[in-house]
Amino acid sequence: MAKMRILLATFFAGLALSFGLAVPAMAQPNIQSGLCTGANLEFTDNPTSSCSSGDATQHINNIVHTIVNLLSALVGIVAVIMIIVGGLRYITSGGNDTSVTSAKNTILYAIIGLIIVAFAQVLVRFTLAKVTNS
Repeated sequence: MAKMRILLATFFAGLALSFGLAVPAMAQPNIQSGLCTGANLEFTDNPTSSCSSGDATQHINNIVHTIVNLLSALVGIVAVIMIIVGGLRYITSGGNDTSVTSAKNTILYAIIGLIIVAFAQVLVRFTLAKVTNS
């Protein structure tokens, strides 16, 4: 029960921090003007060609989406494996109360991990949409 409280407290603290760290609207044009040239995010045959701030923002969005999708897939795979392991432990527990509880906790924490990954996807997409539309 204490682990679950710590997990939920960490999740809600991260959620509160993510909403508190918004980019000011005044700073965005300065950021956008230097993204492409400063980070050299132009993936073409001619790296010296100029790009607009919209292109740079789109490149950053694509990179963040790719990273979040890869991490989400990795965590999803691990969570499914843990659900399978928890199920096997539950089946082979033989009625032992501590083994059954441990197996149920493994399954529960894996499902909670999947839910957190889903919320992270929604949160990142929402934040990127708000930052790029302002």
